[in-house]
Amino acid sequence: MADKQVIDTMWDDSPIDVSTEVNFIWSIANKLRGTYQSDKYKDVIIPMVIIRRFECALEPTKQKVVDQFKANPQYPAKAMYHISGYHFYNTSELNLAELINDPDILAANFKAYLQSFSQNVQEIIVSAEKGLDFYKQIDKMDKNNRLLSVVKAFSELDLNPRTIDNVKMGYIFEELIRKFSENAEAGDHYTGRDIIKLMVNILLAEGCDDIFDDGKVITVLDQACGTGGMLSTSYNFIKRYNPTANVYLFGQEINPESYAICLAEMLIKGQNAENICYQDTMVADRFKGTKMRFVIENPPFGTPWGGKDAAEGVEAAVNDEYKKGFEGRWGAGLPGSGDMQMLFLQSAIDKMDDNFGRAAIIENGSPLFSGGTASGESQIRRWMLENDLIEAIIALPVDLFYNTGIATYIWVLSKNKRPERKGKVQLIDASAYFHKLRKALGNKKNDISLEDRKAITKLYADFVENEYCKIYANEEFIYREYVVMQPLQRSYAITDERIEAMLSKGALSSLYDEAKVNELENAEELTGKDQKKLEVMQNNQPVYEAIVSALRAAVSDDVYYSLADFAPVLARVVGNGNLPVPVGADAKPMVDKKLMDKIADGLSVMDKKAEIQRDKKGNIVYDKETKDTEIVRFDEDIDTYMAREVWPHIPDAKAFFEEDLGKKKPVIKTGAEIPFTRYFYKYQQPAPSEELETKFMELELSVSERVAKLFE
Repeated sequence: MADKQVIDTMWDDSPIDVSTEVNFIWSIANKLRGTYQSDKYKDVIIPMVIIRRFECALEPTKQKVVDQFKANPQYPAKAMYHISGYHFYNTSELNLAELINDPDILAANFKAYLQSFSQNVQEIIVSAEKGLDFYKQIDKMDKNNRLLSVVKAFSELDLNPRTIDNVKMGYIFEELIRKFSENAEAGDHYTGRDIIKLMVNILLAEGCDDIFDDGKVITVLDQACGTGGMLSTSYNFIKRYNPTANVYLFGQEINPESYAICLAEMLIKGQNAENICYQDTMVADRFKGTKMRFVIENPPFGTPWGGKDAAEGVEAAVNDEYKKGFEGRWGAGLPGSGDMQMLFLQSAIDKMDDNFGRAAIIENGSPLFSGGTASGESQIRRWMLENDLIEAIIALPVDLFYNTGIATYIWVLSKNKRPERKGKVQLIDASAYFHKLRKALGNKKNDISLEDRKAITKLYADFVENEYCKIYANEEFIYREYVVMQPLQRSYAITDERIEAMLSKGALSSLYDEAKVNELENAEELTGKDQKKLEVMQNNQPVYEAIVSALRAAVSDDVYYSLADFAPVLARVVGNGNLPVPVGADAKPMVDKKLMDKIADGLSVMDKKAEIQRDKKGNIVYDKETKDTEIVRFDEDIDTYMAREVWPHIPDAKAFFEEDLGKKKPVIKTGAEIPFTRYFYKYQQPAPSEELETKFMELELSVSERVAKLFE
């Protein structure tokens, strides 16, 4: 059994050259010029490649299927699968080569040929709702005299599975889709095979002894499966390790072209078509109740699940699921509505097998640290850490994707951590492990080579700290948010500067607010409430002006170090006896204790020479204007933190932990973040001032010489 614990994750496909096939397919695009813009070539090329692939696959058993259909047109589909050798079939006697023999009715015959495919293939090719709606392209090509040449060209393309296996076909699709993906929408990132292989290596590098069992059933899920590259690569690797394994692939995808390619390849592999679903993962889990051994995916970055930019029905579906708590998929919370990445993380965890589940998910930097302490993002991270679900986070090189150069990370999640990993998170900085491409492919300038993959996988599997690998307890990333304040010590005075500060703070805004009055007076229409507010402020204006005038008249250099000493002075200056009485039937003295306190507070400044203020019970009152926030690691004692970070600078400061989970709307002050780059930051000594001075002088001399030449 011991030999089962070491998996050769360094296996690699032999280099595969698909240039001949891809160049031939792209040469067909020349036949579409004039009728199609270049960005629409895919509307023809992708469906035709799929049709030809199916046709080539079915060729050896075609006549048997046709004969059976003639004998019994109602022959069950599943029984027909056994005859065709695949989970699809075609009952027509025609093929692409024979279609072109009758060019006058080519469009009609081509449609009839497509209608002869089994229902699952028709959904891929002709369905307008969740397929490629190819009838529309047939009509368009036929109308513009392009159909015959395109069908003839594809009839000459060899895509037979016996000469072009699934691996090579995957590379052909990869290259075609890469060309289409260079202008894909932001957040929709096609994942290159080099990245996928690294993810599969990491997934299988440990905790996978069971996959060697004879006839082992292994489930793999991709909730944003695209063209199926991750599923296909996982399948190939697992079958290489254990040819007897029964590998079942599951996927959900919302792009119809990607879905069609994925489903086509899964059918060729003999996978169940019902396990590849045209479905938005945010709206529904199509495999509810089915737990997965592996989850591997690259969900969209920065795509909203709520708000005006979200896809129709998504926000309502997410909120409905959230109401189920941990009976649903979003029990740990909802992230901000502008990005669904952390919903995919939670959904992946929900789908992972409770005993052996492992996942590798690509995210951008946002899920590591976005959101404040009480935010959904922070609380999701906290839940993942408290439940020991994060095994590793691996920083990838930039410029790996065809349409974006942003930094990305692989989140490795596990419900089956080996003993040494329990309670810990491994951070790996693999950003330097890449090779430059000889020629950039869109934004993809870098590639993770076999050697790079070996090195990164070794960093992960060795689980030893070094320059590129850091290991921390889960609590390292959980923190408490404390409020730190100083005792209320304020001096009071009536000076021009303090009067202006008091007015800027809005101490008298409840009485009269000039900006608000101007806004209301210039409004096109006022509600009854606003009209009354305007009238009250207009009536209060004389009182406001009298208070300000009285304060300006009382300006002096006198400073008072307690409110008790200052209060009588302030009362003499702006007491009600010195002010005009406002008009109105319900008029009453305007300066009550609340307003007097606001004025006094506005005329005060923090002053350590002042008396420490206390409440009626003798407890120290703390100054809210000195409030600061301190982020303290969860496992660190607050007094230890204060002694190290705060008290050397502010000896009388006090920390308050204000979390209150008992309220109807809890006050949450415990959060989590993973500031990845901070742990790998390397200090760089700044250049000496003498060196900088020399460079500045050289630059100044160079500029002067160039300016002088302009006037020669």
